Amino acid sequence: MMDACAIVTYRCPFRCRMCAIWQHPSMREEEFSPSVLEKLPRLNAVNITGGEPFVREDLDDIVRILSGKARRVVFSTNGWYTDRIVAMARRYPGAGFRISLEGLQEKNDALRGMPGGFERGMETLRALQALGCKDIGLAITLSGSNQEDLMPLYRLSRQMGVQFATAAVHNSFYFHKDDNVIADRAGVAAALAALAGQMLAEPSFKSWARAYFNDGLKGYVLGRPRPLPCRAGTSNFFVDPFGEVLPCNGMAEALSMGNLARVEHFDALWNSSRAREVRQAVASCRRNCWMMGTASPAIKSHPLQVAGWIAGAQCRRMSGRCGSVLKHPPDCRAERCGAMSDSGREKKEGGR
Repeated sequence: MMDACAIVTYRCPFRCRMCAIWQHPSMREEEFSPSVLEKLPRLNAVNITGGEPFVREDLDDIVRILSGKARRVVFSTNGWYTDRIVAMARRYPGAGFRISLEGLQEKNDALRGMPGGFERGMETLRALQALGCKDIGLAITLSGSNQEDLMPLYRLSRQMGVQFATAAVHNSFYFHKDDNVIADRAGVAAALAALAGQMLAEPSFKSWARAYFNDGLKGYVLGRPRPLPCRAGTSNFFVDPFGEVLPCNGMAEALSMGNLARVEHFDALWNSSRAREVRQAVASCRRNCWMMGTASPAIKSHPLQVAGWIAGAQCRRMSGRCGSVLKHPPDCRAERCGAMSDSGREKKEGGR
């Protein structure tokens, strides 16, 4: 079964620096009707995101349908709408919730453009804990100005006994950004190496797998190719607020396989000639994105390669040479989103 991401809205009350979705909100009357999701196939997992998903007044209808389609439903949220989130958790106690924070209070509120955002996010997380929710956690997007808060935020997650997810800034149609650049790539890579090293030292295979993901994220920051091939549009897909089915959210332009509202069955869209064209575009994509939505299916599809990396990393760690496997020179030979902006790339190409 495939994984999916439902981008239910482009509306958001926050003003994040690394994401300009809030400057391009969808109109609520243009957003898909929950009923179109009935056409989706059985899914392994679905992530409900935005924008901020909890601004949708009919979100409960969306979740009711998706919870009947997927083994796991998880929300990506800024945590601002505490009451709505807690009410949803009461109705769907098995759902997952990831609260996005860009560091501790000062750094988070500055990067997210919302005073009080950190405290509200933590309030929501504590309320979910009090409710007895198990699948909850924090998520951070590294941008080159918040890496100092990575380990303190991770330690906070460990103290609270919640999950921890990472990402790095990307440029794409989804974020409406082409100027995200990580200036201190070496500093961000070092922070991710420290996080991966800590995860490898924990007695949990899940932590080791996350160490592998964070090592790949470090490679992305340094401009290296993906450690695993991208299967966007094959192992996973995205549904945008207008019902368009996309392979991923990391490309320069939105490539739709078709619109759910305009087909009778999902298979007709998924197996169409247009879908084949989109997959060919994915196969030739050289953006080398490493985001959980597309990295997770790839990791699940290559268990032996991941296990081999973990075994090698653990051997080096136990022999006292952990740094040699987790740290790399801060080069950036690959030119791609996040490591270099599109405008910077154009200037470099023009000077050749």
